[in-house]
Order: sequence, then structure tokens, then C-alpha cells
Amino acid sequence: MKAVLFGAALAVHHERQAQIDIIQSTPGVLWTAAAHERFADDAPGASKTLCGVNIAENKAILESEIAAGRVKTQSTLLGAELGELPESFDSEENWPHCAKTIGDIRDQSNCGCCWAFGAAEAASDRMCIASKGALLMPLSAQDVCFCSSPDGCGGGDITSPWQYIADTGVVTGGQYQGTGPFGKGHCSDFSLAHCHHHGPQGEDPFPAEGTAGCPSYDSPQCPTSCDSEASGIHKSFSADKYTFDGEVISASGEQEIMEAISKGGPVEVAFTVYSDFENYAGGIYHHVSGESVGGHAVRLVGWGVENGTKYWKVANSWNPYWGEKGYFRIVKGTDESGIEDMVTMSSPDSKWSAAGQKQIVV
Repeated sequence: MKAVLFGAALAVHHERQAQIDIIQSTPGVLWTAAAHERFADDAPGASKTLCGVNIAENKAILESEIAAGRVKTQSTLLGAELGELPESFDSEENWPHCAKTIGDIRDQSNCGCCWAFGAAEAASDRMCIASKGALLMPLSAQDVCFCSSPDGCGGGDITSPWQYIADTGVVTGGQYQGTGPFGKGHCSDFSLAHCHHHGPQGEDPFPAEGTAGCPSYDSPQCPTSCDSEASGIHKSFSADKYTFDGEVISASGEQEIMEAISKGGPVEVAFTVYSDFENYAGGIYHHVSGESVGGHAVRLVGWGVENGTKYWKVANSWNPYWGEKGYFRIVKGTDESGIEDMVTMSSPDSKWSAAGQKQIVV
């Protein structure tokens, strides 16, 4: 038996329906679980291809880079704590001059390059914040995903993309075919089509993963030239490379992560995805039912409290129609799903610049 009927016409895999029933009947659950068109007729675990981080390998790489001195820990580099931090914090509200990039919810398509998206997005935010809005532009997930790692859609970690940006630089680039808030004209937009990801279908106009409109992608070649529609200063691939003079930093634990965000902006974080996350339709997520699907990298943008429960606000890379307008909230302070184990970022005092251009100093 593969599926049962749910609602008017939606067929739901019997194992998924059983999982949803468990979540809905568990006392104290803080989030809404629902069957959605994307994964309804699949058994739990169907999001595995989107989870491109091996958590154990990722942690080993980060620890090795810290031991070698190529990544600094926040506690070592930044010294004294900030003291008491606010109960709630939202990067987009705190840095309104960078709201265009902080609020940009991207789409990794049917490709396991979440690790590159988390880095490209957080780096775009931190570049804008560090330059006080002088460098407000999207950095290219296409460049990071397919140039910094030979695996691309096959997965990666959350340390190497930051080192790639620091050592090599990354060109500008927004969403597929210039969609998203920045439009066209940047060097290397993401080349893989938008997909409908698990989550409420709502007004989502995109095809589901695995269909003709959103196939299972192999990694494209690393770009070496800008798109034909690139314009102005973004037409030269070598000159459009943005980088930072500073440290790659790692932080862990609730206090350190809050400090990192409040000092320099959003950060990249990896966490374990459990199959019940596929049924997330809003609220404050915490694991209730199901096995691990894999590791996923996302962008932490802030935190808050709702009805006495602390949460992290997280930007996903599964398009703005997923979850809470592209975001999800997850319990904060308990290391839920390992989300407080390790984050990576550029140091908040980094100086950002582009090849052949005068360094932006603020």
C-alpha cells in the first residue's frame, strides 16, 4: 500500500500520514504538521537529495581547520562577551540599509548545494553590513557551489566556501534568470530552475523536484565568464570577484551565536534534518518523529520568543513559498537538531573589496 486519500483529492503515503498523526497527537508540539503536495505520496525521508551536508564529516573538517589555525573560534578571536543581549533580534530590522539582501530568500533547486547557498547568502549580508551598505549586492551561489567544491550538487561543508570566498573571491549573482529582488545584470546567476519544495503548495508556481520542469541535476561546470545579460561593473568575471580581508570564524552555543549575529549579521549553520521536518507548515520546529534524513545548511538571521519559547529565525533556500515565507523557526537554547553545534562566518571587522577596485573601508 503506497498512499491513502487525504482531504478532497490529495493522496498521502500511509507512512507519512501515520507520522503526521503522531505529531498532531503529541502533547506540547509547537509547530503545525501537514501533508503537502510535494512529498505527500512519498514515504518520510524524501528530502534527502536537498540535504547536502554530512554532519560528521562537516564537523571533522571544521575541527581540523581550527586546529591548523585556518579558522578562528569566536571565543578566541573576539574576547569578552557582549553581556546581556536582547530577547529578540532580527538582522533585517537591525540593518535596514541591507534589508534587500538579508530578506532575499533563494532557491537551491533540486540540488544538494545548500552549503554553498548558506555561505553565499550570509556573505552577501555580512559584506553589506561591514561596508555600511556600500556593497549591497548578491554574491553568486553558482560560483561558490560549482567552483569551490568538485561535488557541487553532491554536497559539501560549511567551512570551505568561506575559505574560498576569502582566498579566491566570488562573483556577484542572484536567482535563476534574474528572479528575486536584485533582478538581472549580475555576473553569474544560479542556472538551475526554481522548484516546488516540500511545504504548503499555496501560491507556489514552481514544478516539483524530479518532474520535467525540475529534474535531478548534475553539477554544471564552474563558471569562468559572466552571463550574457551581465552589465556594468559585473561584466568582467575576474574584476567582479568580491573577497574579504579578515578571518573565517566558527562559533557554537546559544550565547556565541547570538553575539556573532548581533556583531556582524547572519551566519551559516548546519543542522540535522529529520523526516518530520518535511511536514513543517509553520510554528517553532522541534523534532517529534522520524529518522535522520541528512545534514542541511541554512542561514541564521535572528531570534525571538513566542509564548515563553525561545526560537531561532532561519532563512531556508527552498524559495519564498516554503514554510513561513521561506523561513522557519526552531527551538533555541537546547541545541535542537544540532543547530547550535557549529556556525561559520567572516569576522565582523573584515574589509570587503573587489578585484581591481579600491578596498571599501568604513
